[in-house]
Amino acid sequence: MKKVFMMLALMAIPFVMQGQTKFHDAEAHEARGPVKKITQTVMGQERVTTFTKEGKMEGTENVVYDDNGYLQQATIEAGGMKMTAKYKWVNDRVVSTTMNMMGREFTSILEYNDNGKVVGMTMDMGGQEMKIPYTDIKYDNRGNWISRKSTIMGREEVQTRTIEYYE
Repeated sequence: MKKVFMMLALMAIPFVMQGQTKFHDAEAHEARGPVKKITQTVMGQERVTTFTKEGKMEGTENVVYDDNGYLQQATIEAGGMKMTAKYKWVNDRVVSTTMNMMGREFTSILEYNDNGKVVGMTMDMGGQEMKIPYTDIKYDNRGNWISRKSTIMGREEVQTRTIEYYE
């Protein structure tokens, strides 16, 4: 009986370890669930972000996580430039992201509604704040946004994205 118990315990270790390797990088991109890929268009620019089955964002460097798998910092490349992003989390939600680009810091602070959905953002660009509310938000069947409008400096912008999921 003791051998059977030990054998079952050894067989369970990989499953226990899987539970400990869950990462929350998709949540840092305002998405939940088994996200495989996000293809997003912002200001006419398409950006593709892919994730492993464990939830890690691919294509990043200098990645730092806390003990619960929440992304704290990463170096990413966008538009041919490398930048460092630092994430602040409260109650399993990213509340702000600070980007360091060419020695300057830009912080985006997310605004959530009572249902936990992002409904706006405040950009702090070195002491100058700009509020950006989101309107006409559309969601996919998993509750992640796929389209939203915002007005930035008097110009209306439509952000769209498609999300592929792991089955």
